[in-house]
Amino acid sequence: MIAKPLAALLLTSALALSASPATAQDSGALTPKQAEAVKKVVRDYLMEHPEVLAESLEALREKMRAQAEADAHKMLEARKDDVYRSADDPVSGNTKGDITIVQFFDYNCGFCKQTFDALWEAVKADGKVRVVYKEYPILGPDSVFAARVALVAKAQSQAKYDDLHRALMKFRGRLDEKAVLRIASEQGFNAEQLKKDITNPEIDRQLSKVFDLGRALDIGGTPTFIVGDRILSSALDQTTFRQLIDNARKTGTGKN
Repeated sequence: MIAKPLAALLLTSALALSASPATAQDSGALTPKQAEAVKKVVRDYLMEHPEVLAESLEALREKMRAQAEADAHKMLEARKDDVYRSADDPVSGNTKGDITIVQFFDYNCGFCKQTFDALWEAVKADGKVRVVYKEYPILGPDSVFAARVALVAKAQSQAKYDDLHRALMKFRGRLDEKAVLRIASEQGFNAEQLKKDITNPEIDRQLSKVFDLGRALDIGGTPTFIVGDRILSSALDQTTFRQLIDNARKTGTGKN
């Protein structure tokens, strides 16, 4: 590691300077002149070896990432009922399955749509996976509108939610209000009634609850999946989903 020579250089410099003739007030501390000399040694070293700074920044980033991950897992345990068992959330797949996958998503998120088929192929292939949806509309007012409509569908029945959710995820292009209402109408919903139902304060409460949970878990993007003790913010393929499911089952971390 490059940082070790730097540490050795600093120690050597400090020892050498501390061995200099003592000042009138022999306090053991570096004099201003000695301190300036140490600064010069460090400055000269960094100018000759700028890669030390890059290495130090990378080490800092890794330390911060590890700490953030540890904090998120502590919060995941503290909020596990909100994560896995909220009565507000749409739940699909095998509702009595032994493994739970939680997904935070946005209907206008391209990566969410990209991963939709992969998720469901893995869920169907396994047969014992429960899927919890977290409506997390972070990409603007159109996304919020789509999430509101979906939650109205969920209030009517899980089956209606599943059908609408699939149709919205399969849509290619920006889901604005007009597109959402058209798709909902094709799924048998009354567009005018939907516009009234989405103003229900209960919908606001449900969305606020998910946003609060997302902030607590430091979820800043979609899609984000929680499988066992893993929190993954990226699009995943079917193979990865199946590996995560198998690992959660083997380690016993997916039973929620």
